[in-house]
Amino acid sequence: MTTPPVDPNDVVMTGENSFIRLSPDGGKTQTDRLSHWRVLWCPAGAGHVLFMQSTLIDDKVRVYADNPAVARWLQRTIEALLYAPFADEKLPVIAAQFARSGDARSAAAEAVISSTDQIRLSWYDFVDPFVLTMPPGFNNRPLGVFSTFFPARSAQVEMNGAVAASSPWPETRGDRQSSSACVAWSETWVKPRR
Repeated sequence: MTTPPVDPNDVVMTGENSFIRLSPDGGKTQTDRLSHWRVLWCPAGAGHVLFMQSTLIDDKVRVYADNPAVARWLQRTIEALLYAPFADEKLPVIAAQFARSGDARSAAAEAVISSTDQIRLSWYDFVDPFVLTMPPGFNNRPLGVFSTFFPARSAQVEMNGAVAASSPWPETRGDRQSSSACVAWSETWVKPRR
């Protein structure tokens, strides 16, 4: 008997969710956390969102997006599972434009530009990519996720000419070398079929 080639779950979202987490002490304390979404499809539409908590903004949380409906949907549906401060729907959604440059062979970057801020996230010095496979129910999460991770040994967060001082740290996911700063492309979130 062969296994069917189709995942049994329903698709919730597909796109990208690259992230950077920085620390001055190898991950014991976290100073900066950024979650960048490029949503190709979800029930709220398509768009880009950056959730940001950083020393560059006095540890406050900000949400930048080119589609507020997608930002709110991500807050309710996925960020509520990942990081509660990013799921606060009382946070204003700041209008911004988004652009990607580079690739995961040398250096990748995401630019986020609002009327008052210019933000650049950069990843470089990559290790070998791998596919993250977490079906619904893994770690007691109701949603599952499948994603191609390109872990970066080095990453930088720049905002209006200032650069966050901390660094990413190495992590292990399963038996693969990873880090707290990954370009995560081809990411799909799923839920069990009803």
